[in-house]
Amino acid sequence: MKRILVTGGTVFVSKYVARYFETKNYEVYVLNRGTKQQLENVNFICADRNNLEDSLLKYSFDAVIDVCGYNQKDIRNILDGLGQFKDYIFISSSAVYPETNEQPFSENQKLGLNSIWGKYGTDKIEAEEYLLSRVPNSYILRPPYLYGPMQNVYREPFVFECALKNRKFYIPNDGKMKLQFFHVDDLCKVIEKILENHPKEHILNVGNTEVVDINTFVELCYKVVGTPLEKIYVTNHDNQRDYFSFYNYEYILDVSKQNELLPEQKNLFEGLKESYQWFKCHPHEFVKKGYIEFIQQNFE
Repeated sequence: MKRILVTGGTVFVSKYVARYFETKNYEVYVLNRGTKQQLENVNFICADRNNLEDSLLKYSFDAVIDVCGYNQKDIRNILDGLGQFKDYIFISSSAVYPETNEQPFSENQKLGLNSIWGKYGTDKIEAEEYLLSRVPNSYILRPPYLYGPMQNVYREPFVFECALKNRKFYIPNDGKMKLQFFHVDDLCKVIEKILENHPKEHILNVGNTEVVDINTFVELCYKVVGTPLEKIYVTNHDNQRDYFSFYNYEYILDVSKQNELLPEQKNLFEGLKESYQWFKCHPHEFVKKGYIEFIQQNFE
């Protein structure tokens, strides 16, 4: 039985990763501060990744899956605190690519400040660079928008909520801005393939091969809920984040290297159905924002 360490393990991606590998008969350890409910059937290590002392030194891991590393300090402190390990997989972000790069963004393009994501992206760059300086054979994954069960971000849950309330949906401009998604289960499958096959490529964009526009995304969400959709196009308001759950930023990742490991990804409609089932059963596990209130005050 392989032993893995997952940083986090209590919220969305890290929680799903821990559960996924537990169901695959890995011996799963999660590292977090113990402030949230823990998963069953995993081993809990209570510690702050930036104040580990000797909490990890007695363990050896086949793999570390680092979902919660955001900057160089996060990487440095956990590497300094680890005992023996074989593989290190870091979940980075597509925010490391400047929006001025030619699209689709590929892994060999330059990294730099993205004006939409700001410090979040530059911190991820520094984390990647430091990790590679310490663990040259580590793997780095750069996803677009992640979705699926256990979601805690108010993106598709916002659209589901509007559909459940039978609301008209307010769409930025003409709704043709492209969005690229990746189901958290597919992310886990890529990680599993890496652990099994150790591919030669160590930096991978991950995401759906097929991208959709806002119109299609909203249509699918309403279809999942089973509510007729009436669209209202907003063309006279500059900041779409006041009333919509995605930035005014269109980008596409080249995922051809990923596709060698995972040629097929979960159909977006099927993935959204899974997200909706989770949303219905856990209506309070995401952080709401005031989109509906803004719409009511300004558009209705």
